[in-house]
Amino acid sequence: MPYIKKVDRLKFKKTLEHILPPHTAGELNYCLSCICQLYLLYAGESYQTHNDIMGALSGVQQEWYRRKVAPYEEKKIKENGDIF
Repeated sequence: MPYIKKVDRLKFKKTLEHILPPHTAGELNYCLSCICQLYLLYAGESYQTHNDIMGALSGVQQEWYRRKVAPYEEKKIKENGDIF
């Protein structure tokens, strides 16, 4: 996760609190794509910008797995038993 300073988080938190949460995977994809498009417009189109976007999305995926999915899977292993 991009552990930015708390003061820097506030400018995004206030805005994000007013956004309707996506209810489907398609809506989530749309919202994330819009944010990436905003970054592209801000940073300017270049190979580096496209690489930055893909790197950020990859980082989010990996951190989501580490922080959310893996603990959930461990919980389910304890509840249901391991397959190995």
